Amino acid sequence: MNEWAPIAKEYDPLKAGSIDGTDEEPHDRAIWRAMTARYVPNRAVVGDPHLTLFVARLSLQTTEDKLKEIFSRYGDIRRMRLVRDLVTGFSKGYAFIEYKDERALLKAHRDANKLIIDQHEIFVDFELERTLKGWIPRRLGGGFGGKKESGQLRFGGRDRPFRKPINLPAMKSNFYGEEKRERGWSRDWKTRDRAHERSREQRWPEMDRSESRRDRERHSREERSSGKEGRDRERKDRSRDYSSRKPRDEDQH
Repeated sequence: MNEWAPIAKEYDPLKAGSIDGTDEEPHDRAIWRAMTARYVPNRAVVGDPHLTLFVARLSLQTTEDKLKEIFSRYGDIRRMRLVRDLVTGFSKGYAFIEYKDERALLKAHRDANKLIIDQHEIFVDFELERTLKGWIPRRLGGGFGGKKESGQLRFGGRDRPFRKPINLPAMKSNFYGEEKRERGWSRDWKTRDRAHERSREQRWPEMDRSESRRDRERHSREERSSGKEGRDRERKDRSRDYSSRKPRDEDQH
């Protein structure tokens, strides 16, 4: 982890396919293709690779003259090549610009990235084909950047640098620590169980007293209700006896 850097110093397709450069297995077929590819940089390309910028995401209507007008602000340009389709002659949307000195190169690299040219936000980076060891282009499953919709993002470049991985402790160094933690937890649970038992034993007499009090109250309510019902029955019986005796007295008279 001490050697971690947001920008890759050497191109590895497996690491480029990982957001933090720690993957051990490729997650898409393009990474497999890049891992098995044998790419040789184009020997027909001329110029100093360490003084050359890669300019991408250009509008298809952007011309060499427009690029020269804008990038000459940062210094003297030695040569420039807007890549075009061999058959149609149309622009492919990227170009290479070589400066005469490193100062102009660094200034353009710093200030020209994300400029708006012909309603397009451009991307500027150093040339990587001849400067980054192990480089595999995008068409072979490598490269950097990419769109989320494609599901083939590549990390380690300027567009999408590596994210710093989470430093997880080694299993060996923490083995005894984990064991001690587990033992500590077991001791805690034992003390909690004992405390729970003691509190439950302390609560039982109180629960018994409260239950006995509730029983007495319930019995007294039942007795009161039964006594009231008995008195009501006696009152009804007396009224029936009185009503039955009254007609007899009237007959005797």
